[in-house]
Amino acid sequence: MQEEIEKALTILKQGGIVLYPTDTIWGIGCDATNAEAIDRIYALKKREESKALICLVSDFKMLNQYVEEVPEVAYDILKYAQKPTSIIYDQPIRVAENLVGEDNTLAIRVTKDDFCNKLIRKLKRPLVSTSANLSGEKSPTEFKEISPAILEGVDYVVNLHRNKKTASPSAIIQLKNDGTVKVIRS
Repeated sequence: MQEEIEKALTILKQGGIVLYPTDTIWGIGCDATNAEAIDRIYALKKREESKALICLVSDFKMLNQYVEEVPEVAYDILKYAQKPTSIIYDQPIRVAENLVGEDNTLAIRVTKDDFCNKLIRKLKRPLVSTSANLSGEKSPTEFKEISPAILEGVDYVVNLHRNKKTASPSAIIQLKNDGTVKVIRS
């Protein structure tokens, strides 16, 4: 695994995009502070820029570095969540502008996945994480389901294949600074 982390890290630091297994499904990622790399992901997926992407962070400390104000309830939600959960926060900071939603929000997940966590800690920045599919197509839960267009469009494919029979996208919850909570995807 260490060799794969180093290879992916090199590509990410050069502004590249990688295909990698996440704590949920296969994802396409880049440095969340690199606007050009984010543009490449939108182009590769043929996705409208108005449709937001998710970021992964390694821990609560990193989460606090990229969100102006994390609502207290977020910590409880994440502590007791039964599955990987992404939370949409108001007022993200220190990420590329084209990653932030038109309503000044950003979905962020604190990953518990060993590979992702180690990669993010070495990168020292959030990692974009979007499903490894063309926009409108089904999210691939297994490597063999990933479209050739996606495989050819990334700069590096992480060589860690996992057999997850229950792989599915994360839950998504929106937490507004005014206290509003909305479940987007359960």
